[in-house]
Amino acid sequence: MTLLMYGDYECPYSHAAYRSVQTIERHLGEGLRFVFRHFPLREIHPHAQLAAETAEEAAAQDRFWKMHDLLFERQKALELRDLRGYAGEVGMNVGELDAALGEGRHRARIEEDVSSGSRSGVQGTPTLFIDGVLHPGSYMPDELQLALTR
Repeated sequence: MTLLMYGDYECPYSHAAYRSVQTIERHLGEGLRFVFRHFPLREIHPHAQLAAETAEEAAAQDRFWKMHDLLFERQKALELRDLRGYAGEVGMNVGELDAALGEGRHRARIEEDVSSGSRSGVQGTPTLFIDGVLHPGSYMPDELQLALTR
C-alpha cells in the first residue's frame, strides 16, 4: 500500500505526522510505500520553501531521505546557514546546494507538488492519501495504521 503525505518542513503538524509515519513504517516494514510531496505554506512558514528546495537538491545528490529526516528533526532551525550545515552532515556537496538555491533549480519541482496537491484538494499540511484516496482521519499512529491495514 502507498501512503502519500503533502507536508511542510516548518509545520509542527507535519512533524507530528512524520513521527506517526516513522512508527507505522517500523510496524509495516516493506508492506508500506511512503511518498512525500512538498506543500510549503509560505505565508505562515517563511523557511519552508528553502527547506523544500534543500530537500530536492539532496534528492539530486542521492541524500533525500537523510535530509528529509534531518529537516523534520531540526525544524526549528531552518535558516540558510542551518541548511548548509545539514547538507554537510548528510554528505552533500555544499557548493552544489548553494548553486541550486541561488539558481532556483528545484522551484519548478516544488511547484509541481503544490499544484498537484491543490488539484487533489490539499488545503493545508499535513494531508494524507492512502492508495490515492484522501485520508480524512487523524494522522496519529493508531488510527492511521488501522486505516492502512483495512
